[in-house]
Amino acid sequence: MENMMKGISQEFIRFIVVGIINTANYYLCYLGLHELLDIGYMTAHIASFSFSFVISFFLNSYFTFKVKPTLAKFLQFPLTQLFNVAVSSVLVYLFVEYFLIDSTIAPILSVLITVPLTFIITGKILKK
Repeated sequence: MENMMKGISQEFIRFIVVGIINTANYYLCYLGLHELLDIGYMTAHIASFSFSFVISFFLNSYFTFKVKPTLAKFLQFPLTQLFNVAVSSVLVYLFVEYFLIDSTIAPILSVLITVPLTFIITGKILKK
């Protein structure tokens, strides 16, 4: 049981590292679209999220869960991302529209909530 918990915690740490890389990738893209190109925050959010999707799949396959990426897993991986984008989009919207949080900060706050949930779902799909 202890080895299993150690393995999970190491996976979670690697997941966090990948998440940091992916979040930086997403956020730089988001700021570029939203601030530099003056694209609306929700459009910038969805586009940036989509852009970081492929990188996330390969990093999570090779680094986090140490599994071989396959076409089947790649086709199932969007389930994790659909969950993540749905929850994060609702959170970004709520943070901006109802909590009046700046639209450049709202995506970062949403990540704090979605990361643990996405870790569980991603592991289930990639480790099949």
